[in-house]
Amino acid sequence: MAHRSGRTGGALGRVRYLLTLSRPRFWLYLAGPVAVGVTFAAETTGDLFTPVTLGLFAYFLLPANVFLYGVNDVFDVDVDAANPKKEDREARWRGDSAVAAVIAAATFLGAGTFALAPPVAWPYLAGFFVLGFQYSAPPLRFKTTPLLDSVSNGLYILPGAVGYAAVAGAHPPLAALAGAWLWTMGMHTFSAIPDIEPDRAAGIRTTATFLGERRTFLYCLACWLAAAAVFALVDVRIGLLLVAYPALVFAIYRSDVDVDRAYWWYPILNTAVGTLLTLGALWRLLYA
Repeated sequence: MAHRSGRTGGALGRVRYLLTLSRPRFWLYLAGPVAVGVTFAAETTGDLFTPVTLGLFAYFLLPANVFLYGVNDVFDVDVDAANPKKEDREARWRGDSAVAAVIAAATFLGAGTFALAPPVAWPYLAGFFVLGFQYSAPPLRFKTTPLLDSVSNGLYILPGAVGYAAVAGAHPPLAALAGAWLWTMGMHTFSAIPDIEPDRAAGIRTTATFLGERRTFLYCLACWLAAAAVFALVDVRIGLLLVAYPALVFAIYRSDVDVDRAYWWYPILNTAVGTLLTLGALWRLLYA
Protein backbone atom coordinates (compact mmCIF):
# COMPACT_ATOMS: atom_id res chain seq x y z
CA MET A 1 0.00 0.00 0.00
CA ALA A 2 1.52 3.28 -1.06
CA HIS A 3 1.71 6.12 1.42
CA ARG A 4 3.31 9.46 2.02
CA SER A 5 6.38 8.88 4.07
CA GLY A 6 7.67 11.40 6.54
CA ARG A 7 6.90 12.78 9.92
CA THR A 8 4.19 15.16 11.05
CA GLY A 9 6.48 17.82 12.50
CA GLY A 10 7.28 16.85 16.10
CA ALA A 11 4.98 16.24 19.06
CA LEU A 12 2.87 19.37 18.53
CA GLY A 13 2.58 18.63 14.83
CA ARG A 14 1.43 15.09 15.58
CA VAL A 15 -1.22 16.35 18.00
CA ARG A 16 -2.54 18.79 15.41
CA TYR A 17 -2.48 16.09 12.76
CA LEU A 18 -4.35 13.63 15.01
CA LEU A 19 -6.97 16.24 15.81
CA THR A 20 -7.48 16.91 12.09
CA LEU A 21 -7.53 13.16 11.37
CA SER A 22 -10.23 12.64 14.04
CA ARG A 23 -12.59 15.08 12.23
CA PRO A 24 -13.55 17.44 15.12
CA ARG A 25 -16.65 18.58 13.19
CA PHE A 26 -17.91 15.01 13.44
CA TRP A 27 -16.98 14.15 17.04
CA LEU A 28 -20.59 14.36 18.14
CA TYR A 29 -21.63 11.86 15.46
CA LEU A 30 -20.46 9.16 17.89
CA ALA A 31 -20.65 10.87 21.29
CA GLY A 32 -24.01 12.54 20.56
CA PRO A 33 -25.88 9.25 20.19
CA VAL A 34 -24.46 8.18 23.57
CA ALA A 35 -25.98 11.27 25.19
CA VAL A 36 -29.32 10.71 23.45
CA GLY A 37 -29.41 7.02 24.38
CA VAL A 38 -28.54 7.72 28.01
CA THR A 39 -31.15 10.46 28.45
CA PHE A 40 -33.92 8.36 26.91
CA ALA A 41 -33.02 5.38 29.10
CA ALA A 42 -32.65 7.36 32.35
CA GLU A 43 -35.36 7.08 34.98
CA THR A 44 -33.77 9.57 37.38
CA THR A 45 -31.30 12.43 36.99
CA GLY A 46 -28.80 10.28 38.85
CA ASP A 47 -28.73 7.90 35.88
CA LEU A 48 -27.34 10.61 33.62
CA PHE A 49 -23.91 11.10 35.14
CA THR A 50 -22.33 7.89 36.31
CA PRO A 51 -18.83 6.43 35.82
CA VAL A 52 -20.29 4.24 33.06
CA THR A 53 -22.11 6.99 31.13
CA LEU A 54 -19.24 9.48 31.48
CA GLY A 55 -16.70 6.85 30.47
CA LEU A 56 -18.67 5.88 27.39
CA PHE A 57 -19.19 9.51 26.38
CA ALA A 58 -15.47 10.24 26.80
CA TYR A 59 -14.41 7.25 24.72
CA PHE A 60 -16.83 7.94 21.89
CA LEU A 61 -16.04 11.66 21.88
CA LEU A 62 -12.38 11.35 20.88
CA PRO A 63 -10.62 7.95 21.03
CA ALA A 64 -13.37 6.24 19.01
CA ASN A 65 -13.05 8.92 16.33
CA VAL A 66 -9.28 8.43 16.20
CA PHE A 67 -9.90 4.70 15.75
CA LEU A 68 -12.63 5.06 13.13
CA TYR A 69 -11.07 7.75 10.96
CA GLY A 70 -7.52 6.56 11.54
CA VAL A 71 -8.34 3.14 10.11
CA ASN A 72 -10.19 4.87 7.28
CA ASP A 73 -7.23 7.09 6.36
CA VAL A 74 -4.67 4.29 6.57
CA PHE A 75 -6.53 2.10 4.10
CA ASP A 76 -7.70 4.99 1.90
CA VAL A 77 -4.29 6.50 1.27
CA ASP A 78 -4.37 5.85 -2.49
CA VAL A 79 -8.00 6.95 -2.87
CA ASP A 80 -7.42 10.16 -0.89
CA ALA A 81 -4.60 11.27 -3.17
CA ALA A 82 -7.22 12.71 -5.54
CA ASN A 83 -9.76 13.82 -2.92
CA PRO A 84 -9.99 17.64 -2.55
CA LYS A 85 -11.54 17.35 0.94
CA LYS A 86 -8.11 16.22 2.16
CA GLU A 87 -6.51 19.52 1.22
CA ASP A 88 -7.73 21.52 4.24
CA ARG A 89 -10.65 20.12 6.27
CA GLU A 90 -9.32 16.58 6.62
CA ALA A 91 -5.92 14.90 6.75
CA ARG A 92 -4.06 12.67 4.32
CA TRP A 93 -2.28 9.70 5.82
CA ARG A 94 1.43 10.45 6.18
CA GLY A 95 2.74 7.10 7.34
CA ASP A 96 3.94 8.35 10.74
CA SER A 97 4.63 5.40 13.06
CA ALA A 98 3.90 7.41 16.22
CA VAL A 99 0.49 8.42 14.86
CA ALA A 100 -0.14 4.78 13.90
CA ALA A 101 0.64 3.79 17.49
CA VAL A 102 -1.93 6.28 18.81
CA ILE A 103 -4.55 4.88 16.44
CA ALA A 104 -3.74 1.37 17.65
CA ALA A 105 -3.97 2.55 21.27
CA ALA A 106 -7.38 4.14 20.62
CA THR A 107 -8.50 0.83 19.14
CA PHE A 108 -7.31 -1.24 22.08
CA LEU A 109 -8.73 1.31 24.53
CA GLY A 110 -12.11 0.37 23.07
CA ALA A 111 -11.71 -3.05 24.70
CA GLY A 112 -12.13 -1.26 28.01
CA THR A 113 -15.66 -0.26 27.09
CA PHE A 114 -16.66 -3.93 27.34
CA ALA A 115 -15.55 -3.94 30.98
CA LEU A 116 -17.32 -0.62 31.54
CA ALA A 117 -20.71 -1.56 30.04
CA PRO A 118 -23.04 -4.40 31.08
CA PRO A 119 -23.29 -7.55 28.90
CA VAL A 120 -26.58 -6.38 27.35
CA ALA A 121 -24.57 -3.60 25.64
CA TRP A 122 -21.82 -5.88 24.32
CA PRO A 123 -23.47 -6.80 20.98
CA TYR A 124 -23.71 -3.10 20.11
CA LEU A 125 -20.10 -2.50 21.12
CA ALA A 126 -18.95 -5.50 19.08
CA GLY A 127 -20.99 -4.29 16.12
CA PHE A 128 -19.39 -0.86 16.30
CA PHE A 129 -15.82 -2.15 16.30
CA VAL A 130 -16.37 -4.83 13.66
CA LEU A 131 -18.21 -2.50 11.28
CA GLY A 132 -15.85 0.39 12.05
CA PHE A 133 -12.83 -1.70 11.11
CA GLN A 134 -14.30 -3.65 8.21
CA TYR A 135 -15.86 -0.55 6.64
CA SER A 136 -12.37 0.52 5.56
CA ALA A 137 -10.10 -2.48 6.02
CA PRO A 138 -9.74 -5.71 4.06
CA PRO A 139 -10.97 -8.33 3.62
CA LEU A 140 -14.55 -7.00 3.58
CA ARG A 141 -13.92 -3.25 3.05
CA PHE A 142 -17.63 -2.45 2.92
CA LYS A 143 -17.00 1.06 1.62
CA THR A 144 -16.07 -0.33 -1.81
CA THR A 145 -19.33 -2.24 -2.32
CA PRO A 146 -22.47 -0.33 -3.35
CA LEU A 147 -25.29 -0.53 -0.79
CA LEU A 148 -23.12 -2.34 1.76
CA ASP A 149 -21.18 0.90 2.25
CA SER A 150 -24.46 2.60 3.11
CA VAL A 151 -25.92 -0.17 5.28
CA SER A 152 -22.71 -0.68 7.26
CA ASN A 153 -22.81 2.95 8.41
CA GLY A 154 -25.40 1.96 10.96
CA LEU A 155 -22.26 1.75 13.10
CA TYR A 156 -22.77 5.43 13.92
CA ILE A 157 -25.93 4.79 15.94
CA LEU A 158 -24.53 1.83 17.85
CA PRO A 159 -22.91 4.06 20.53
CA GLY A 160 -26.43 5.34 21.25
CA ALA A 161 -27.64 1.76 21.67
CA VAL A 162 -24.70 1.14 24.01
CA GLY A 163 -25.62 4.17 26.12
CA TYR A 164 -29.28 3.15 26.29
CA ALA A 165 -28.51 -0.46 27.17
CA ALA A 166 -25.93 0.54 29.79
CA VAL A 167 -28.48 2.67 31.66
CA ALA A 168 -31.71 0.74 31.07
CA GLY A 169 -30.19 -2.72 31.34
CA ALA A 170 -32.29 -3.66 28.30
CA HIS A 171 -32.17 -3.35 24.54
CA PRO A 172 -33.44 -0.11 22.95
CA PRO A 173 -36.77 -0.21 21.06
CA LEU A 174 -36.43 -1.99 17.72
CA ALA A 175 -38.20 0.83 15.87
CA ALA A 176 -35.71 3.36 17.26
CA LEU A 177 -32.80 1.22 16.09
CA ALA A 178 -34.34 0.75 12.65
CA GLY A 179 -35.16 4.44 12.25
CA ALA A 180 -31.70 5.51 13.34
CA TRP A 181 -30.08 2.95 11.03
CA LEU A 182 -32.03 4.34 8.07
CA TRP A 183 -30.98 7.84 9.08
CA THR A 184 -27.29 6.84 9.01
CA MET A 185 -27.71 5.26 5.59
CA GLY A 186 -28.99 8.54 4.20
CA MET A 187 -26.36 10.56 6.03
CA HIS A 188 -23.48 8.42 4.81
CA THR A 189 -24.63 8.35 1.21
CA PHE A 190 -25.22 12.10 1.11
CA SER A 191 -21.69 12.64 2.43
CA ALA A 192 -20.38 10.48 -0.43
CA ILE A 193 -21.80 12.77 -3.14
CA PRO A 194 -18.81 15.18 -3.06
CA ASP A 195 -16.54 12.13 -3.43
CA ILE A 196 -18.19 10.74 -6.58
CA GLU A 197 -15.60 12.03 -9.04
CA PRO A 198 -12.50 11.35 -6.85
CA ASP A 199 -13.81 7.85 -6.09
CA ARG A 200 -14.49 7.13 -9.75
CA ALA A 201 -11.03 8.39 -10.65
CA ALA A 202 -9.55 6.00 -8.07
CA GLY A 203 -11.69 3.09 -9.27
CA ILE A 204 -13.71 2.93 -6.03
CA ARG A 205 -17.31 1.73 -6.30
CA THR A 206 -19.79 3.15 -3.78
CA THR A 207 -23.54 3.60 -3.64
CA ALA A 208 -23.01 7.18 -4.81
CA THR A 209 -20.73 6.29 -7.74
CA PHE A 210 -23.11 3.51 -8.75
CA LEU A 211 -26.24 5.68 -8.65
CA GLY A 212 -24.78 8.97 -9.84
CA GLU A 213 -25.52 12.32 -8.24
CA ARG A 214 -29.21 12.69 -9.18
CA ARG A 215 -30.27 9.21 -8.08
CA THR A 216 -28.12 9.47 -4.94
CA PHE A 217 -30.15 12.50 -3.92
CA LEU A 218 -33.31 10.41 -4.40
CA TYR A 219 -31.80 7.54 -2.40
CA CYS A 220 -31.00 9.88 0.51
CA LEU A 221 -34.49 11.36 0.32
CA ALA A 222 -36.00 7.85 0.50
CA CYS A 223 -33.79 6.82 3.44
CA TRP A 224 -34.65 9.94 5.44
CA LEU A 225 -38.36 9.74 4.69
CA ALA A 226 -38.32 6.11 5.84
CA ALA A 227 -36.36 7.07 8.97
CA ALA A 228 -38.93 9.74 9.86
CA ALA A 229 -41.79 7.29 9.31
CA VAL A 230 -40.21 4.56 11.44
CA PHE A 231 -39.30 6.99 14.24
CA ALA A 232 -42.93 8.12 14.25
CA LEU A 233 -43.76 4.62 15.51
CA VAL A 234 -41.67 5.42 18.59
CA ASP A 235 -42.96 8.98 19.00
CA VAL A 236 -44.74 11.11 16.42
CA ARG A 237 -42.81 14.18 17.59
CA ILE A 238 -39.50 12.49 16.79
CA GLY A 239 -40.81 11.52 13.37
CA LEU A 240 -41.79 15.11 12.67
CA LEU A 241 -38.39 16.37 13.79
CA LEU A 242 -36.65 13.95 11.41
CA VAL A 243 -38.63 15.39 8.48
CA ALA A 244 -36.00 18.16 8.52
CA TYR A 245 -33.61 15.81 6.69
CA PRO A 246 -35.70 14.93 3.61
CA ALA A 247 -36.91 18.54 3.48
CA LEU A 248 -33.35 19.88 3.41
CA VAL A 249 -32.02 17.39 0.88
CA PHE A 250 -34.96 18.15 -1.40
CA ALA A 251 -34.26 21.88 -1.06
CA ILE A 252 -30.57 21.35 -1.87
CA TYR A 253 -31.44 19.25 -4.91
CA ARG A 254 -33.83 21.90 -6.23
CA SER A 255 -31.46 24.82 -5.58
CA ASP A 256 -28.17 26.05 -7.00
CA VAL A 257 -26.28 25.19 -3.82
CA ASP A 258 -23.09 23.24 -4.44
CA VAL A 259 -23.37 19.88 -2.67
CA ASP A 260 -19.72 20.22 -1.58
CA ARG A 261 -20.81 23.28 0.42
CA ALA A 262 -24.10 21.79 1.65
CA TYR A 263 -22.24 18.73 2.97
CA TRP A 264 -20.69 20.90 5.69
CA TRP A 265 -24.09 22.13 6.89
CA TYR A 266 -25.02 18.72 8.22
CA PRO A 267 -22.84 18.71 11.35
CA ILE A 268 -24.82 21.80 12.41
CA LEU A 269 -28.17 20.19 11.59
CA ASN A 270 -27.21 16.94 13.30
CA THR A 271 -26.09 18.78 16.43
CA ALA A 272 -29.34 20.78 16.50
CA VAL A 273 -31.51 17.69 16.06
CA GLY A 274 -29.53 15.72 18.64
CA THR A 275 -29.80 18.62 21.09
CA LEU A 276 -33.58 18.82 20.63
CA LEU A 277 -33.91 15.06 21.14
CA THR A 278 -31.82 15.24 24.31
CA LEU A 279 -33.75 18.23 25.66
CA GLY A 280 -37.02 16.43 24.94
CA ALA A 281 -35.83 13.39 26.87
CA LEU A 282 -34.68 15.60 29.75
CA TRP A 283 -38.06 17.36 29.82
CA ARG A 284 -39.77 13.97 30.10
CA LEU A 285 -37.38 12.97 32.87
CA LEU A 286 -37.85 16.15 34.90
CA TYR A 287 -41.50 17.01 34.35
CA ALA A 288 -43.39 13.95 33.16
